[in-house]
Amino acid sequence: MAKSKVLVVGGTGYMGKRIVKACLAQGHTTYVLQRPEIGLDIDKLQMLLSFKEQGAHLVEGSFSDHQSLVDAVKLVDVVICTMSGVHFRSHNILMQLRLVEAIKEAGTVKRFLPSEFGMDPARMGDALEPGRVSFDEKMIVRKAIEGAKIPHTYICGCCFAGYFVGNLSQLGTLVPPKEKVNIYGNGNMKVAYMDEDDIATYTIKTIDDPRALDKTVYLRPPENILTQRQLIEKWENLTGRKLEKCSIPAKDFLDSMKDMDHASQVGVGHFYHVFYEGCLTNFEAGKDGEEASELYPEVEYTRMESYLKRYV
Repeated sequence: MAKSKVLVVGGTGYMGKRIVKACLAQGHTTYVLQRPEIGLDIDKLQMLLSFKEQGAHLVEGSFSDHQSLVDAVKLVDVVICTMSGVHFRSHNILMQLRLVEAIKEAGTVKRFLPSEFGMDPARMGDALEPGRVSFDEKMIVRKAIEGAKIPHTYICGCCFAGYFVGNLSQLGTLVPPKEKVNIYGNGNMKVAYMDEDDIATYTIKTIDDPRALDKTVYLRPPENILTQRQLIEKWENLTGRKLEKCSIPAKDFLDSMKDMDHASQVGVGHFYHVFYEGCLTNFEAGKDGEEASELYPEVEYTRMESYLKRYV
């Protein structure tokens, strides 16, 4: 079967650049939306040009120009959006509604993958303020997709290793602590971690797979489902050094939000759901879901001990 042609929207972003790389690696004709809004952002332009050198096609389009989006999506079979939904970078989830309208008008797209990649918003109806806005907005986009009867796949269910593993899941830093590490509660809640490049690999695997059509695909590879304590233990074994451990009760953790800025409050709320409630692992995939590692056992995903070695 011929491989689908793919348009990546948000291709210069944190996940987008990995999606483009995986798309090309798996042999798909790949288009990347080039938005005039990048202005003088030379890093983004140079990244786009590097994609072109690797074989991707650049297609101009703007969220303020509906017809340009329609023309862009008509070029492909699959649209993948990776626009940021985290508050400390940029929060653009609802801009996808314009993309949904373009896909609906074009009427040619066989699969749409909206910007998800984290907690399943359908399971976060009781999420805390102010962080619940991320899930509420993703559900608005989902309802628009399903209301327009656009074929889709939702990719959910893991912590990005770059943000949660190298720092041993500490807030406010991206590197491992040297002496003391904060433990959330008893530190024994199961969490799914994944290398971002592997997220991209699994994502591209789904786009031509009928088993993933109109399903939520969860990224929860069994060897990467770890407690925070297990993650810390792997780091201690690699370095030969023990860290002082400070356990933070749930109430104290939530109380810490009071004096924080908005973006930090969102982050604390999300950490709470992951490390105190276990929102990534406390459910089965169910009839509307699939586990990526079961669908694609051939993928050699990165284990977290191996991932941590880069920080030693």
